[in-house]
Amino acid sequence: MGHPKNTYALVADIGGTNTRVALASGRQIVDGTIRRYRNVDYPGLESVLRQYIADEGGVDPVAACVAVAGPVHDGTATLTNLDWTIDKDTLRRATNAETVAILNDLQAQGHALGYIDPGNIRSILPGPAIRPNAARLVVGIGTGFNAAPVFDLEQGRIVPPSECGHANLPIRNEMELRLCQFVSTAHGFPAVEDVLSGRGLERVYAFLGQEADDPQDASAQDIMTACSSGTDPRAVDAAKLFTQILGTVCGNLSLIQLPFGGVSLVGGVARAIAPHLSDFGFADAFRDKGRFAGFMGNFAVDVIEDDYAALTGSAAHLVALADT
Repeated sequence: MGHPKNTYALVADIGGTNTRVALASGRQIVDGTIRRYRNVDYPGLESVLRQYIADEGGVDPVAACVAVAGPVHDGTATLTNLDWTIDKDTLRRATNAETVAILNDLQAQGHALGYIDPGNIRSILPGPAIRPNAARLVVGIGTGFNAAPVFDLEQGRIVPPSECGHANLPIRNEMELRLCQFVSTAHGFPAVEDVLSGRGLERVYAFLGQEADDPQDASAQDIMTACSSGTDPRAVDAAKLFTQILGTVCGNLSLIQLPFGGVSLVGGVARAIAPHLSDFGFADAFRDKGRFAGFMGNFAVDVIEDDYAALTGSAAHLVALADT
């Protein structure tokens, strides 16, 4: 397999378990170039990217952008759930690319908005017609939780970094107070991510078992499977409580950021729970803001069901860099 030299961009989505790498032409991912690598098999990102380049016939990319599941500061990324540190020098050395960039994975999802196939977007709450350049909000629910605004300005798109999943979990009632206390006992601090994530859903399930004096554990995947099949009422209750807290948090973030361009939920857990959001009370919790309940109708909500959106966003970011 051969690719023309200095033509394609290399883009990668680095999670805690796997790294997905692809080639991009402009904002489009090149068909057949997406490959997945298990991080445990490699000492660092540089070896992953070198393996990918070899697997693609020694491709020589003109640019490279990686999306990282962790904070990025001064051009250096540290993964939250993996002992890897990534900087631009590493990326240049691994790819020989002239232009390199490092994004937080949620930033990459923000840069993907507007470039996703409409068939991969599930509407949850409708909203009014969107004006050009209206602010948007991207909310990631997967292994962790995070959210960031998306601003389209004259000089280009800006997606500020954020770590809001580590903010305090909101409390609306006595049960949620007990849930916060349960999470605090296990993890020391009741953060949003401790509930609104894959592991968080498992904690909600365990909490409901404690409430019923019938402690049991279940994986997030098993909870969602049982929720869909109706074989475990506790799984349904856990998903409902999760959904309502998600609605509250997304509503809070919407009042902070005013995303008149809409709210987009992304990530594996978001995709898994998307079919249940309407029935499990997301809308009521999202709009439960007292005298601002009506105002909340300004914010449409959808779920991005494209598993490769971060790759598209990384490609879009490189296009924007080339245009500046």
